[in-house]
Amino acid sequence: MSGGGTCSPILDFKSLYSLLSDEYRIAVVEKFGYGFSDVVDKSRDIDSVLEDTRAALNAAGLYAPYVLCPHSMSGLEALYWAQKYPEEVTAIIGLDMAVPQYYDNMKINIPFMKITSLAASIGIPRLIPGISESEAILHGTLSDREKEIYKAVFYSRTATKTMINEMESVKENAETVDGMGVPQLPMLLFVSNASGGTGFDEETWRKTAIDYISQVNGGKYIELDCPHYVHDYEYEKISEETVKFLTDIK
Repeated sequence: MSGGGTCSPILDFKSLYSLLSDEYRIAVVEKFGYGFSDVVDKSRDIDSVLEDTRAALNAAGLYAPYVLCPHSMSGLEALYWAQKYPEEVTAIIGLDMAVPQYYDNMKINIPFMKITSLAASIGIPRLIPGISESEAILHGTLSDREKEIYKAVFYSRTATKTMINEMESVKENAETVDGMGVPQLPMLLFVSNASGGTGFDEETWRKTAIDYISQVNGGKYIELDCPHYVHDYEYEKISEETVKFLTDIK
């Protein structure tokens, strides 16, 4: 489950899921406005986002229960899923995932996002050298062909209208999730050093995640010394620890 603004979720996660796909069935849902999905101007309240994800999986013939692996902002969706449909979620493995408390004081610059969206729509990013070089491209295991596809997707999926709608709703979504309490299910959080786009210092970022997981019975966390897109840096360690965790909870 991709974080906010990740233009190509399928390729962003490939370095990680390619290490797990021999043993597990993997699905990467590209939400509206992301990757190869349509850009739509519709509500991105937490219920709408979740129901779209559930519908997409069922349409693909993939049915609950699921192990959810959210990155960043999609942590809200994963937690809400476990709260609203607990029978559908076996476990949550958070890839530096967001918890509601991060959004209490987070400043979200919607006007800047709209300017970025306009710039993208008229092709300005194509004039900026290296701007499409994502962390998946620079640090992951994508082939040369996949890197070219990622760059092509980047130019059409930067600050889309759907992404902006999502960010306009995120604080309210966080409040909704927070109001439903902390779900009690097997949960493992991989926590980064906060660099690479979180907007937080390392101490605050780590403490917020650790405080949250401490409220989960049997919850675990692993600290990683890498930026926010942990699955593009520590994919081998994450895959190994994921297998151990899922084996332990069987």
